[in-house]
Amino acid sequence: MVKALMTMVTVAAAQKAGTLTKENHPALSWSTCTESGCESKQGMVTIDSNWRWTHKAGETTNCYTGNKWDCADVETCTSECVVEGADQEYTNTYGVQSSGNKLELGFVTQGPYSKNIGSRTYLMKDDYAYQLFQLKNKEFTYTVDDSKLGCGLNGALYFVQMDADGGKSKYSNAGASHGLGYCDAQCPHDLKFINGEANAEDWKPSETDVNAGTGKYGSCCTEIDIWEANSISTAYTMHSCSTDGQTRCEGTDCGDNGPDRFKGLCDKNGCDLQSYRLGNKNFFGPGSEFEVDSTKPITVTTQFITNDGTDTGKLVEVKQFYTQDGKKIEHPSYTVNGNQHDSITDDFCKDWVAETKDGTNFLEKGGLGQIEKAIDAGVVLVMSLWDDHYANMLWLDSTYPVDSTDPGAARGTCSTDSGVPADVEKEQADSSVIFSDIRFGPIGSTTEGTVSV
Repeated sequence: MVKALMTMVTVAAAQKAGTLTKENHPALSWSTCTESGCESKQGMVTIDSNWRWTHKAGETTNCYTGNKWDCADVETCTSECVVEGADQEYTNTYGVQSSGNKLELGFVTQGPYSKNIGSRTYLMKDDYAYQLFQLKNKEFTYTVDDSKLGCGLNGALYFVQMDADGGKSKYSNAGASHGLGYCDAQCPHDLKFINGEANAEDWKPSETDVNAGTGKYGSCCTEIDIWEANSISTAYTMHSCSTDGQTRCEGTDCGDNGPDRFKGLCDKNGCDLQSYRLGNKNFFGPGSEFEVDSTKPITVTTQFITNDGTDTGKLVEVKQFYTQDGKKIEHPSYTVNGNQHDSITDDFCKDWVAETKDGTNFLEKGGLGQIEKAIDAGVVLVMSLWDDHYANMLWLDSTYPVDSTDPGAARGTCSTDSGVPADVEKEQADSSVIFSDIRFGPIGSTTEGTVSV
């Protein structure tokens, strides 16, 4: 997009992939809790660099237009191009709005220069660093409203092992302030900048997404998905990687779709707990007939349990429950490979693979041990809303693969013809997800007043 250039300072090409302007980040309060109660903290959010205007430093000339790079080569793109700061663009262009402890992400926003689809945002500690969470022997609670999300959409809240400064100290870029340094277990190739360099080599514009493409490199790290959902289905999933922190990949190490998928650095399928896949069709969905009614706000609590109940113990279980109308709703016990499970453990993941032949290599990549390493280093909170140009989100809310009758292939009630991004972006343009009342603390400290059912 082309727009009037904002005030900024240019020093050495604005530090590669970024400007030196101080950004007016949307404020978002959240709470830390103890046995004595919860204390509010003032945080803020920033939007990922991929959503920002990429242009030549000191000029209004685009470096990237639509889904193509405009600069000649990697060296030129890296040395001459910057990602812009944001101010009023958060609401007007990106559809991101915050108020107190509430963050709302809109799906399709028609800005003054272009149409924006979805967003990916990060919780920040201050203007220059992401907030890091060390989750072991702790619980993370928040309230989510997915009532406006239909088939093909995903309002996601998760953690990834990004660098706290977004790579600024390593690569002299604009860092966390401008949403740089993203990674996840899919080792995404669509990032415009990785490790301080433009990802322009072998860039291929997407055939279905007018704003996206893929480059030679991907960016990998351990991923902890504690909420991927729409009003039809929800799942929480652990993705282990053999890497230690954010790692740029190429070739086989990226584990791209095809014969290399399970040869890469990360477990892409993940070990997930999803009630519909596990045979309970009435646990989560829209309406009072479901135990968790997605037409109303849901309070989600995820506990990271250690073997000895201490912060230094070994991570052995990730457990999730929900609260609605003051009542605590726990997952039932699911029969998997002849054994009973109601949470994610290494044993559950082993049984899940044995029963479904899902292909996850979570345990081979280190299982909960690698999740623990990421947590000990500190992980960044991500909140996003997106549609899926690869698999139409069928892996979340429909049957996937579409012609499969294998155990676990049925993931929700959406049609296998649903989720096509062109349709979703037209028919569900006004959709949004709301995350609010984030609370973090020792197990049992964030959910006072709930009653088990």
